[in-house]
Amino acid sequence: SGGEQQMLAIGRALLANPRLIMLDEATEGLAPIIRDEIWRTIRLIRQSGVATLIVDKSVSAVTDMADRIVILVKGEAVFEGSPADLKAKLERGIREPLLPGRVMALIFEKQSLRTRVSFEAAMAHMGGSSLVLGDDAGFGKRERIDDFIRVLSEFVDVVVLRCKLHATVVETAKHANCCIINGLTDLSHPCQALADLYTLKCHVPSLSKAKLAWVGDANNVARSLAMACGRLGVHFAVATPKGYEFPQDFLADLQAECPGMNLTLTHDPVEAVRGAAAVYTDVWASMGQEGEQEQRRRDFAQYQVNRQLMASAPSEALFMHCLPAKRGEEVTDEVMDCPNSVIVEQAGNRMHVQKGILAWLLAAQH
Repeated sequence: SGGEQQMLAIGRALLANPRLIMLDEATEGLAPIIRDEIWRTIRLIRQSGVATLIVDKSVSAVTDMADRIVILVKGEAVFEGSPADLKAKLERGIREPLLPGRVMALIFEKQSLRTRVSFEAAMAHMGGSSLVLGDDAGFGKRERIDDFIRVLSEFVDVVVLRCKLHATVVETAKHANCCIINGLTDLSHPCQALADLYTLKCHVPSLSKAKLAWVGDANNVARSLAMACGRLGVHFAVATPKGYEFPQDFLADLQAECPGMNLTLTHDPVEAVRGAAAVYTDVWASMGQEGEQEQRRRDFAQYQVNRQLMASAPSEALFMHCLPAKRGEEVTDEVMDCPNSVIVEQAGNRMHVQKGILAWLLAAQH
């Protein structure tokens, strides 16, 4: 049966390389009992200390160990590597055409530097092409979103959306016949969070033993980081002023998605950064909140990441920021430019992680 063949393939792979990670969409059609058995086996293997994971397109799973990724289509490997492999190859001038002929459309309702350029560069490096659709395309204006995206799906393989409202991305994905990537909404920024934790992984022995401190507004980036940290076992400590905490409905969703998560919620920045492997902040007023700028500047005055606050963290603690930053407000120049600041590496890793996302979504669609 298909289930038996899948288990045999898993067994052979593990025997050949006990630290293999397989990204396989072939489990999608398996009966639930077979899928459950596969996942039970993988959990047991991971508990024994072997870094092995099998992910299919219908399961949202994340791992903090990715020695090797193999994408299989009908038993044949169409891609091998890892984000670290791709990054190392790029540094050596090697840019493998993993996605020849693939087309990506980008739609931005908000300004973008890192999201736009990192996705466009990622697709170019892998042999695909990109189209940035401006106001002339009329997204959300000339016609209903369902009509717009069903037509666009006829032309492109994937669409990156950076929208003011999360509901716009959800509505678009509901009617799309191609892949949709959330490039940022008012509620989340998942691509940023993945790049952030990849950056942290490059500097700590184990994500599951690390503490990440967030100081400032519990905004869209903080929400995505909370979800990612919960899935990876990272201790996430959040220090916010009163009135700027995570809403209760989000905390309920977080608890349901990540039961037993190590989450610290406090109003004390010093408590949050104590013992942290990295200290992370973001602007006090995001795009669309300009009218609250002065009030937020007063409310967040005691939450600036400066030399005094970093002194409460371990001496080796990293400084992280998703950028753009307002120097002199949420963070000082001294911290932004200190030897422990990884803000440029963090931004650069957006491209490498998004290459992985694009390869996962598109490389197996033959």
